Parts: sequence; structure tokens; C-alpha cells
Amino acid sequence: MLASRALRCLLCALSCAWWLPTGTASRLKTPALPIQSEREPVPSKGLAGCSFGGRFYSLEETWHPDLGEPFGVMHCVQCHCEPQKSRRKVSGKVNCRNIKQDCPTLDCDDSVLLPGHCCRTCQKGAVDKKQTDIMLETFEYFHEKGKEDDLHKSYNDRSYLSSEDTGLGESRTDFVALLTGVTDSWLPSSSGVARVRLSLTRTMLTFSVTYQRIGRPSKIAILDSDGTPAFEYKVPKGQTDMICGVWKNLAKPLLRKLQSEQLRISMTISTGRREEVVGKIIKHRALFAETFSSVLTSEEENAGMGGIAMLTLSDSENNLHFILILQGLIRHKDKEPVLVPIRVQLVYRQHVLREIRSNITSNDPDFAEVLTDLNSRELFWLSRGQLEIAVATEDQDPRQISGFITGRKSCDTIQSVMSSGDALIPGKTGGVGSAIFNLHGNGTLDYQVQVAGLTSDIVGLTIELKPRRRNKRSVLYDLTAEYSRTTGQSVGSWSRPEARHIHMLLQNELFINVATAHSQEGELRGQIKVLPYSGLEVPRHELPTPLAGHFVSPPVRTGASGHAWVSVDKQCHLHYEIIVAGLSKTDDVTMNAHLHGLAEIGELDDSSTNHKRLLTGFYGSQAQGVLKDMSIELLQHLDQGTAFIQVSTKLNPQGEIRGQVHVPNSCKLGAPAEVEEAEFDDLFLNDPEELKKDPNTCFFENQYHAHGSRWTPSYDKCFTCSCQKRTVICDPVICPELTCSRTIQPEDKCCSVCDERREPKDIKTPEMVEEHLEGCYFEGDQKMHAPGTTWHPFVPPFGYIKCAVCTCKGSTGEVHCEKVTCPVLTCSHPVRRSPSDCCKECPEEERTPAGLEHSDMMQADGPRYCKFGKNFYQNSDSWHPWVPLVGEMKCINCWCDHGVTKCQRKQCPVLACSNITRTESSCCPECADQKEEADLMTKTPGKRRTWKQ
Repeated sequence: MLASRALRCLLCALSCAWWLPTGTASRLKTPALPIQSEREPVPSKGLAGCSFGGRFYSLEETWHPDLGEPFGVMHCVQCHCEPQKSRRKVSGKVNCRNIKQDCPTLDCDDSVLLPGHCCRTCQKGAVDKKQTDIMLETFEYFHEKGKEDDLHKSYNDRSYLSSEDTGLGESRTDFVALLTGVTDSWLPSSSGVARVRLSLTRTMLTFSVTYQRIGRPSKIAILDSDGTPAFEYKVPKGQTDMICGVWKNLAKPLLRKLQSEQLRISMTISTGRREEVVGKIIKHRALFAETFSSVLTSEEENAGMGGIAMLTLSDSENNLHFILILQGLIRHKDKEPVLVPIRVQLVYRQHVLREIRSNITSNDPDFAEVLTDLNSRELFWLSRGQLEIAVATEDQDPRQISGFITGRKSCDTIQSVMSSGDALIPGKTGGVGSAIFNLHGNGTLDYQVQVAGLTSDIVGLTIELKPRRRNKRSVLYDLTAEYSRTTGQSVGSWSRPEARHIHMLLQNELFINVATAHSQEGELRGQIKVLPYSGLEVPRHELPTPLAGHFVSPPVRTGASGHAWVSVDKQCHLHYEIIVAGLSKTDDVTMNAHLHGLAEIGELDDSSTNHKRLLTGFYGSQAQGVLKDMSIELLQHLDQGTAFIQVSTKLNPQGEIRGQVHVPNSCKLGAPAEVEEAEFDDLFLNDPEELKKDPNTCFFENQYHAHGSRWTPSYDKCFTCSCQKRTVICDPVICPELTCSRTIQPEDKCCSVCDERREPKDIKTPEMVEEHLEGCYFEGDQKMHAPGTTWHPFVPPFGYIKCAVCTCKGSTGEVHCEKVTCPVLTCSHPVRRSPSDCCKECPEEERTPAGLEHSDMMQADGPRYCKFGKNFYQNSDSWHPWVPLVGEMKCINCWCDHGVTKCQRKQCPVLACSNITRTESSCCPECADQKEEADLMTKTPGKRRTWKQ
């Protein structure tokens, strides 16, 4: 287990070597090391330093990187935490180099390589090493890792320690815009101020808008560089001061302009007097750390000025960092910039608590500062939303704007999935916990929590910090009193969280723990995370549907759990969003260190006539989308509450977790079949230059392929390949069983089809397909299928799903997928020979002819290829791994085992001698006496001839 976990860390790091800054690479003039700095810094109490390989190093500290078993510590590679000075703080950057070239030249002939050293040294006497030292040298990896593993057993919180989630979804870019009234027009300006936070994922741009001193807008427009609207959004009617929207499928030219800050956004109010506020969309370094915010307005009417403040607390001290973005406060028409004195005050009920005086320039009015050592009263007022930040100019024409500081506002959702796999002592109970939270401007935190499938009664339901050491949980708030056994829910409010707690909540640093009578430390646990707004029409303000192994039929004892939001819109389209947590990455090697999920929706009745629809295959911990061609039967089951959402994995293809769904709807006639909208710009995906820039792109057979794309490789038409975040997975095509007596083999197809000349008229042939353009397009394999043909659905990254058979029905273009019905077995102990097999079968000694016939048809997928570094290997291939800065590691053997890479260090024999040495070219230590004899044989010509004879 340790070897597989360390190997996965190495492979992940190899694939992420591009994180290292280009400057480092240019200094080294060699490839970067396979392990790079963590995406999320390891907690270090606010100290400046470097995060590397799960550990924190202080500035100027040096170390040898540990690649894990079986590679061990790279003694010839030295890493250094270099200080990097920026404008206002000092940070660290990791720089690694090969130090073997610095080894001194030795004068002796009997040099030895001591354990834990890179350079050889001359012997100063007999090397007296005990045999136990040799064993420690071989397994040096465990010496430092043992303590971490013991600590890991005492508490879990894997989701907090892992940086995987930042890349588990898609890469995001955040933007912000400050909107104020137009002042260079003959029309009266506006008093309104709005703040827009935008997030770009691929070609989808979501936005959250808050506004003050203005009525509810009727329209939001994103303007091109020439002022023409590139996108318009009609604002729905509502009573809140928050607007949530999405712009899908941005064209590539607009993406470039967005990234280069050439777009603006405007908001129009048409009720009463027409008003408009406008601002520029910009990137800002403070967005990722912001936990408090403020919108600053003026008391003057139609002032056309305003500002926003982005604030955050220090990690270890009560310092309040803030950045101000100001607009219209300084009215200077000269081309040359001038210095303008300003005064920034922290105010409580018109009493000035803190004051800062400084100068800003007229052409760059942004301002950043730190308010140090806030006292307990100031922190309390900050948490209650009672502190006000005011900015005023002190020139000849003084102006002032101000606003109250509250917790960061957006359309994102604060939620948590609690699972037994993420408990402090991980388990597999099949239970689930689900929670949603709502943070108000006055600091009150509303919560709704639900649990199901527990092994015993709840004795504690608490919001906690990450434990710092064994059996030392840090409880912040107890929700147990509001828990109802009847409903399985706890609903209430945390009225007085501290400012520090609000900061940690919005930084994903809090957890919710469910303790039971059988598990006093916690049976379920989950990280409270901010889930970015997706633009889907799902009711995130309501408790989602819990998904658990407890609800699967028969129940599955799994450490995974999840929840799902589901809705049906006016067009009878199904919107869904699924979050999963707790799936073990060490116990389930078939997951390749990521969750592979197959989500489907169906009715609860497990009869042979049930209806199921594949929602999506997903890679990571989250799946979302829109299903448009819903059948009337499934819509009715959703309306009646007899439908389910199920997530399957390769380990549990019949269902890992499941939940019952009730979505009232009035879709009596079913949903019309429509073509799904493209999720991203085709030009963007097909442009090789753009594909090269995408870090998730795959390179295969001298071609670039976009993440999520599927294709038939040129080397074999009976394979289907898919690109999953830089990894190419190729699966053999599984042909369905044909019931006809005569078949033909089309030249351009892998599977045989029925010969229509010998079959009834209702079976379509390839000739008929060529005459008629009708057919079915299946999103899974992205191919057209002829009417009447059948196939196993291809769902990346699973490959071909053998538990389902899809059929193209006539010329309507409808695809119907049905679950394979497994045969009735006569044996008493059926087994599933492979985790990916659909049906169980009788063991060899008990197998019946019928069972044998079916199992032959439903054989497991063919052997998969392995990817190690940038190379691909076929099943059973073996090789020595190559590590940057070190080279080929001939003492490590790796091999491909059905798609899983395994590596092992060469086993060294136990030596009985006391004088032990080790040569540079050998993998194992040797007895010094035997080495001298071998050297003598090599150096003496006569003896060399005798040796050969």
C-alpha cells in the first residue's frame, strides 16, 4: 500500500512538472524535478518559506527530496528554499539542482560510497557496518516517513491536506469589476455602485453582482473594446441584492480580450429614471485570499464615484490586510499624474478607531495597507458587520466614500459532504452526511445538516478545526442540541462566530464531524468547502439529495458518500450537480488516484422494465450538466419521488452510492428531443496552437487532443481512446452479441453487423445507412450509429460499459440504453471475477453451461496501457524509470500490470561479511574481499584469460 501511494505521488508530480517557474528551469538547464511545490501551501503559522513534498521548509533551508518507496531519498539532488522579495512581503521559491558534479576528485583507489551520501570518500580504515545498517539503507524511505504514517492513522482530514481539488475540476481565472456612474456624459450620473466578481472556466464565465444605492437592474451587458455589447443578460425579478448569471461559449477572440483586460461591464436600471453604471473587468491578485469585503458609496446624489475593499486576516496574527479599488474619487483632467493625499479610517458608529494617511496617484488610485493587531472588540465588530471603512481625499475638493465590512458575498455555496472515508479514523460504513450553510452580513451562520445510514445513534454533531495532534479535536460550535432523530436533520443558526472563524470558513479550513455511540471520535466527517457557482438552475439554497451506499440495493459498505442537487426547468430539461467525497485512493487502485464516477438516473423499481438514463461519466469529485431528452416515464418518476441518482465505480459497477430524488414537475408530454449545446468553442479545441497552451491537453500519435475528447487511434480501429487531463486511455471496443444468423464485417467498422439480405426487413444494414442520413449520435463515443445497430456505451474515463447495451431506434435519432440482464446462476457462491465485470458467475468447479456462455460474452475489458512520465507501455512491459536530474534508475524495476504501473527496488542479498562496500554502478552492497578478488581478475590479463576459460 505504501509503495502504490508513493508511486501515485511520483506519477502525479511527474505530470505536473510544468508548475516550476521558467526562471528556475533556465538556471538549471535541465528538466525540473518530478516533485514540485504544493499547489496549496502547507500550514506554517504565517511564516515565509517553501512547501515541498508535503513539508514546510524555512527560507535558506536545504534538503534532499524524498520520492518515496521504492525510489527513496535523492542524495545527489539538493533543494534550496530561495527567498523572493516582492513589493510588500518575502516568500520562498524551491530551486533544485544535481550536486554530483560538485563531488571532489579523489586520490585513492579504494573509495567507498557511504549510506546517505552522494559523493564517494576514501577509506580511513576498515568499514565496519552492521547488517542492520544495510537494511536501513535499502529502506531509507521508511525512516522519515514512519512518523507521518503513524500520525496519519490518528486523524485523517485527507481532503484538507490534499491539493488535488484545485486541479480536480477545471482551472479557474477570477476577475473583478467596480461599476460606478458615468461622469463624462451630458446625462446625470448615478449614485449607484456595484461590484462584480467573475470566474472563467474554459469558455464559461460566471458572475456574481452586488450593488448599493441603486434599484434592481434590468439588464447586464459585457461590452467589447469598441463599446458594442458582446453579451447581454436579462436580470430576473427578485428581492435580493445579489445577481447570479452565466455566459456560456465565449468565442476565442473574446477570451483573449477578457484575459488582456479589454472588456467592460455595464448595468442598466430602467425602472423610474434610467441609470447606468459601468466598469472595467480586471484581474486582481487579492481575489484568491479575500474573506471580507466592502462596497464604498458616497452620500452625494449622482456623484458617479465609489470603491470596493478586499480584506483578509493574517493566518497567525490579528492583522487586517486590505486593498482599495477606487473610481471617480479623484477628478484630475490633466494628462500628467499628480499625487493626491487621502485618509483611510476604520470607523465604528461614527467613532474613528484607526486612521491611515497616505498619497495615491491620480492615474492609479488603488491603495493597499495593513491594520495591525486588531483588539478583541475590533474583531468582534468585524465579525458582526459593524465596522465601516471610509476613504476621503484631502485636496482642495475633498470627497468621501464609505461602506460596511462584511463576510465575502458571492453566488457560491458553502457546503459539506460527510463520509466515513474522511473520518478521523477512516472506515467504510455506507453512511452519509450533507450540509449547507448561509453566511449573513451580520455574521450569523445558518446551517442545515442531514445524516443517514449511521451504525448507531448520534452523540455529537460539531463544527471543528483540523486537529493538531492525536485525539485533540478542536470544537468551535456544537450543533447536537438542534438534531432531530425523527428527521435526521439539524437546522439552526450560529449567531456569534468570531472573525477568525469566518475567515477560516471562507478559506475552506473548517470541518463538520458526526460522532456516534460506536464511533466516539466521529463516524462521518467532511470539509466545509465553498462550491463555486456553476450557472445551473439547481436549488442550492435547499438541502441536496444525500447519496450513500446505505441506499444501494443491496447496501454497499463504502467509505464514499455524496449529495446532489436536481431540478427540472420549464423546457423539461434536467439540471443536476453531484458532489462526492470519501472514496479511498489507497484501497481502490482501479481509481488511479482519482474518483472515476458513472452517474445515472432511473426509477427505484428494480424490475426488468425499469428506465435508466446515463447522466455522465466524470473524473474528479464533481459532476454537473443538463439532460435534455428526458423520457416521460422518468419525468413522472421524478414527479412522484420514485427516481434515484446513482454513482457507480469500477469497484462497484452496480452502484457505489445512491439517493432517492423527488422533483415536482408538470412535464406531462415528456421533453422534446434537442441537441445539447456545445460546452466549449470548437475553434478553440481544434486549434493546435491553443491546444498546446492547455495544460490538460494530451499528445498522442503526433497529434494534440483536448481534455475530454475521444477518437479512434490510427494503429487499430478496434480501440477507442480518450484524453483525461494529460493522460491517454485506450480501451478495446467491446462488440455486442448479435442474434442474427448471418453477419458481415464493414471495412470501416470494428464490429460485425447483421446481413440484411438474410434477415428480416426491420434490421437495417450498412447499405441502407449510406442511402439515408438518418442515424443516432451518441455523446459517449462521439460517433454516428446506424439505425438498428447496438453497441456498448463508451463513457470516459471508464471505457466501454459492459453492463449496458445501447440501440439506435429507427430514423428518429433516439438512443435507448438498457441495463444488461444477468443470467440466473445455479451455484451457491457466485463470484465477480474482475471488478469491472458486470455479472457474477459460478466458480470453475460449479459453473453451468449457461453461466459459462454468458460469462464468455461479458469478459472484462482488455489489458490497458500504462503511462509513466511521458511514455506509454503495453501490458507486461518492464523498464527502468528515468528521473530528471538523476537519470535512469537501474536499481528500480517497473512494469505495466493491466493499466496499473508498479515499481519495486531490486532485492539485495543478506551479506555475512563485516567489511562491506558499494560501487557506483552496482545496486547492492558487496563484501570488500570479494570485490578485491573481482577487481584483480579484471585488471590482471593472465587471470582474465583463466576467468574466461
